[in-house]
Amino acid sequence: MDPKAKKFTKKTVLYVTLAICAVVTIYPVFYALVGGLKTNMEMLAGGTLLPKEPQFQNYKTVWEKANFAQYTMNSLFMCFFSTLGAVIISALTAYCLERRKFPGRKVIYSLYMATMFIALGSVTLRPLYLLAVKVNLHNTLWPVILINIGAQGTNIFLITKFISGLPKELDEAAMLDGCGPFRIFWNVLLPLLKPIMAVVALFQFRHTWNDYITSSVFTMTQPQLRPLTVGVVQLKYGASAAAEWHLMMAGAAISILPMLLIYCICNKYFMTGVVDGSVKG
Repeated sequence: MDPKAKKFTKKTVLYVTLAICAVVTIYPVFYALVGGLKTNMEMLAGGTLLPKEPQFQNYKTVWEKANFAQYTMNSLFMCFFSTLGAVIISALTAYCLERRKFPGRKVIYSLYMATMFIALGSVTLRPLYLLAVKVNLHNTLWPVILINIGAQGTNIFLITKFISGLPKELDEAAMLDGCGPFRIFWNVLLPLLKPIMAVVALFQFRHTWNDYITSSVFTMTQPQLRPLTVGVVQLKYGASAAAEWHLMMAGAAISILPMLLIYCICNKYFMTGVVDGSVKG
């Protein structure tokens, strides 16, 4: 085959594959956005992608009916403290595992890495809920925040690989200047970890924002504490117990928009951090 034709064929296959992946990824988001502009009859009948007459009042109805203002604040509260805690804890843990030498370090690192492939899910919800009751936290959002902070295997892996690519001479020079372990981390390494920490923050924010099962269990008896993802599901059924899919789609679209906005803002750091964290070390 002619080299130019071969190169053209490879590019064509690549672009077609990327286009298919883009359509598969974007279509659900687009479907939720346009679905929120339809009537319930249009949603049930199907057959058309775009609404005949856009029903913008669906979004207003959702915001008022589902108390979305309160649910949004609950979600933001959870995401802020979960992300802050995850970034701080995973960065400190990764620093200790990568730069400090102590007995059992490899065992602890292996256990953290093992959590990347184990998903206990609903098996742990009951004991976690009972533990929250014992410490009198079950009527707050803090158990959900602490549970989301706890799963750090992937975050620690990314930061550890990033730190391993930083020269150890930085630590040695700081030690000669009289810096202790914490000052080395805080003053020397932490400023260099900003790209990968932005990736960890984005992953953690997304995970907490999209968490449904844990949030649903811990807010079952406290409707005022429900986050946005749980509130969206409550839109499925109206006063007549009929499924109101058009309102649920509008609610889903509202819940998607904050994540899209945050990704657009953090896109630069996200791409840099993922690449660096994957190849360093």
